[in-house]
Amino acid sequence: MSTSSSSVTAGPSNEDEFRSPAVMISGDSTTPSSSSSLSGLTQAFPFSSGNPRIEETRGVMHLFRDDAVSSPSSSDLPVERKPLVCVLGVPNYMTYADFCQFCGSFIDHILEMRIVRNDGMEDRYSILIRFDSQESTDNFYKHFNGRRFSSLEVEVCRVRFTMDVQYTGSIEHAHGSAASSTDQPTCPVCLERLDQDMSGILTTICNHSFHCSCISMWTDSSCPVCRYCQQQPEKSICFVCQTSENLWICVICGFVGCGRYKGKHAIIHWKETQHCYSLELETQRVWDYVGDNYVHRLIQSKTDGKLVELNAHCVHANDGCGNCECKDSGLSETLLNSKVEAIVNEYNELLATQLDNQKLYFESLLQDVKEETEREISKAVDKAVAQKLQKIQVKLDRCVKEKEILEDLNENLLKNQEIWKEKILAIEERGKKGLKLKDDKICDLEEQLRVLMVFLEAGKTMEDLSLSNEIKDGTVLPTEIESSSSNGTKVG
Repeated sequence: MSTSSSSVTAGPSNEDEFRSPAVMISGDSTTPSSSSSLSGLTQAFPFSSGNPRIEETRGVMHLFRDDAVSSPSSSDLPVERKPLVCVLGVPNYMTYADFCQFCGSFIDHILEMRIVRNDGMEDRYSILIRFDSQESTDNFYKHFNGRRFSSLEVEVCRVRFTMDVQYTGSIEHAHGSAASSTDQPTCPVCLERLDQDMSGILTTICNHSFHCSCISMWTDSSCPVCRYCQQQPEKSICFVCQTSENLWICVICGFVGCGRYKGKHAIIHWKETQHCYSLELETQRVWDYVGDNYVHRLIQSKTDGKLVELNAHCVHANDGCGNCECKDSGLSETLLNSKVEAIVNEYNELLATQLDNQKLYFESLLQDVKEETEREISKAVDKAVAQKLQKIQVKLDRCVKEKEILEDLNENLLKNQEIWKEKILAIEERGKKGLKLKDDKICDLEEQLRVLMVFLEAGKTMEDLSLSNEIKDGTVLPTEIESSSSNGTKVG
């Protein structure tokens, strides 16, 4: 590990303003008196850049405070400002292409952009931008400061004028290759020379430079050269017990489980699904549960993060060592490439075979599920039909019972009707007989009354004759008259 530090002031040339880790970036030389007068208006932000596995560059950028700008008008902007700004706190979900699209209206005025990490901001990054003129810088500040990155997100763009950028040192973590330790003279995408006069240059967080127009077509958040991703993945955990130690990931379906020295969930997954190949996340080695041994041919080097061939004769091979110096130095480049190609082909064939087996396995599972679903559907249909028939049968039985009740009621009503008809006929017959007896009695009474009236008239006539003349050979007997009258009365 080596550390270097310097405080050399940059010259008037702008070619190396972002690229020289050993200089203090500034538009012009700054005297001690002017630095002391500006110390109250600026704020220091430590930053770092580079791939942490290879080399990490650290520095400090001095930005004007927010209260140094009272209003966005040109008269209220800092007098000592330069065509250099910093966009603070850009969220990690914004890729290089997203940011280039966000500031697309000013992309032609940008000479260079550098992506850096701020200390204490794990999920954000900052961008140093140098423009071709102070007018473009001021217009960029007025247009984007306080503006939201997206209408769907709450993060806003924070633009600060930058006084200077000072690189304090470089920390080398591993022996990188020559291509990774020096700047690329050409753009890795279009292979054209990196010329600021032709197009703006964007330097990623891992210190690889591209044309802005080329990197804007790269939609991934990783670097096109070293594949270093500015958005670090979340820490993996076991899907079952949530532990983060001794993790293995299934190379077939991506299931993450703990090893046999923890909860054995990776082995349980293999027994349940027959996915026999699992990758250890810590050492990047592949284990075959069927053969009970390692079957990988390539491992990830701890020096530069690249895939290298596993040396079977290395004494540290079981530990996944990437720093061993026991590689065969006499192996030619052609032989190495052929071995790598053979290993890749073998792995592809192995993976294809395993995928075919898994295809058959999952097709059998799908067929079983389909048959089980059909059986359940058939059972459900039969059950529904049986329930429907049962309900219909219950309704039918109830209707039959009601019909029987109504028939009994109708029969009883008919019987009652006959009875009442007979009763009515009997009553009518009795009425007729009563009327006949009454008529006969009235006739008898009328006859008796007529006889009585005749008798009374005869008696009255006899009284009149007895009073006026003597009756011969006759005697009036009042008692007989009374008895006859009494008899007539009784008869009546």
